[in-house]
Amino acid sequence: MNTIVITGSAGFIGSCLLQRLKEEGYSKIIVVDDFSNAIKMKNLENKPYIEKINRNEFFLWIEKNYSSIDFIVHIGARTDTTETNWDVLNELNLTYSKKIWQQAVRYRIPIIYASSAATYGLGEHGYKDNHEIIEQLQPLNLYGISKNEFDKWVLQQKERPPFWAGLKFFNVYGPNEYHKNRMASVIFHAYHQINKNGKVKLFRSHNKNYKDGEQLRDFVYVKDVINAIVFLIKNQPSSGIYNLGTGQARTFNDLAIAVFKAMNKKITIEYIDTPIDIRDKYQYFTEADMNKLRGIGYDTPFSSLEDGITDYVKNYLIPNKYL
Repeated sequence: MNTIVITGSAGFIGSCLLQRLKEEGYSKIIVVDDFSNAIKMKNLENKPYIEKINRNEFFLWIEKNYSSIDFIVHIGARTDTTETNWDVLNELNLTYSKKIWQQAVRYRIPIIYASSAATYGLGEHGYKDNHEIIEQLQPLNLYGISKNEFDKWVLQQKERPPFWAGLKFFNVYGPNEYHKNRMASVIFHAYHQINKNGKVKLFRSHNKNYKDGEQLRDFVYVKDVINAIVFLIKNQPSSGIYNLGTGQARTFNDLAIAVFKAMNKKITIEYIDTPIDIRDKYQYFTEADMNKLRGIGYDTPFSSLEDGITDYVKNYLIPNKYL
């Protein structure tokens, strides 16, 4: 394989993928992003790539260079789940993604793109990655809607790339998320809260079916996400939309306790009200049904929450290192 394009390459998952591809021996990587965020750019330091292209110039570039591209991994997106400006989400998560898909079709380039577990809403239809339920899903926020609208659009297309996969990322955590501020993982925030105050603040439950801190999410370590992406790049099995989580929901209390233990600190958890702006758009349970990905031959185990957090805290957060 000659050249791989990664959009969102200065971001969290994109930069981790870039590092892993280097380790896998891929030497021709094109990075595409909005490179204006200085903190985010630290994700690209000492990373291997042969060309850096601003996202606004990518479509002109691909028309001249398509013959050398072997794969596109489109991870770039507006990922703020509290974004209220639909025009921004529509431009970056729908219009831009449609253009990339159309180029992949025109030039016969395999593509992986990022969807999200935010598409599942309250889980009224479960968490199976069946194409049949995508039209019925009811995401809780505009970000989730933008991702689901693109999934719906993809499934309506008669013309498709030679291989394609949409990946519904669940709650991804790990190194290189340091620029994400409020949108960084709870692990990242818990670590810094413990360092500063010796305690963790978790959202109180506003749902009578869940005790405080017992809200459940499928937390997946970024290294495991990258393993799955590399598998799909190498094998290009059945095209489709796939869940990418661990398949096991865990509580926020479990998460906080694992962070305390990784830091060798006394466990002190305080519960605070969930912010009003996300309270009615809050998922109390998510758990990826992973049978579909397993069914195409992906058998690599996923890290337990404790193992993933221990690696993240001890090898990246404490020494302030990047992947």
